[in-house]
Amino acid sequence: MARRSRTLPPLTSLVAFEAAARQRSLTRAAKELNVTPGAISKQIKSLETEAGVPLLLRGHRAIEMTAQGEILYAALTRGFGEIVAAFQRIKSSGAGHHSVTLGSTTAFAQMWLMPRLGSFWRKHQDITVNHVISDSSQDLGMARIDLRVRYGAGDWHNETAIRLFGDRIYPVCSPDFARQHPGKGTAELPSLPLLELETGDPSWTGWTDWLKGTGGKARSLNLRTFSSYVVALQAAQDGQGVALGWHSLVAPLVESGKLVVLGATAMPASQSFYVTWDEHKSLSAEARVLRDWLISFARPDPAAAVPG
Repeated sequence: MARRSRTLPPLTSLVAFEAAARQRSLTRAAKELNVTPGAISKQIKSLETEAGVPLLLRGHRAIEMTAQGEILYAALTRGFGEIVAAFQRIKSSGAGHHSVTLGSTTAFAQMWLMPRLGSFWRKHQDITVNHVISDSSQDLGMARIDLRVRYGAGDWHNETAIRLFGDRIYPVCSPDFARQHPGKGTAELPSLPLLELETGDPSWTGWTDWLKGTGGKARSLNLRTFSSYVVALQAAQDGQGVALGWHSLVAPLVESGKLVVLGATAMPASQSFYVTWDEHKSLSAEARVLRDWLISFARPDPAAAVPG
């Protein structure tokens, strides 16, 4: 392809650099772009040669951007974000409707969002909500989506975040399991089979965190791990053990009797759920409508009451 007169660097090199900088990994960038890590490295080296300065610092476990790399990454994030938004608007206008893409985890989408989203559809029938649902943060990159619901401290790099709600966490199990283990409180929990979500997200509260936070012992735990919170809760409903119930997600299961609260101890979640978006990208009118609906619908705070 002929080079533009404005001396724009090769698009393949820019795409490779943006993915590597965002993912903080050549391997993850290569997986995203369906090429080899060597190809990503070659494109970035070509870009650095043309720029005349290093853009990335290769560490043992991760890569970091130089000051010049940060400048280029910010510009690419804004530019690619605007291109995606413009293209989506063009597609929507051609199809006679408007769309917004929302990213979230499987558990949030299935257990909090879907039971409520019907009210949004009824009120805003001209807006199509597309979903990117994944338990991997790499799959929920801001280049693919307009809005994202995520759990944490609200201080993510290059994201604007508005708090939706906090939460409370308590042990849940099936009614049969509770009857088989009467009178079990926090002190007895380590001896029971504990269903644990195995996640790379350090903000997520696991059994060790919960027991320490409620004054229990967190040694010699009988853990059974899952990579999906939805599956862990299904295992709890099937009587396989005790799971940590996030009130915003499990309250309907408790109210329906599919799960029961084991014991009387609950712990406030250390962090909160937020709706976020790329701070370098202007939100479309449709995205602003969905964002405002999420904010209004998330209140009052679901952590205010816990089933007894």
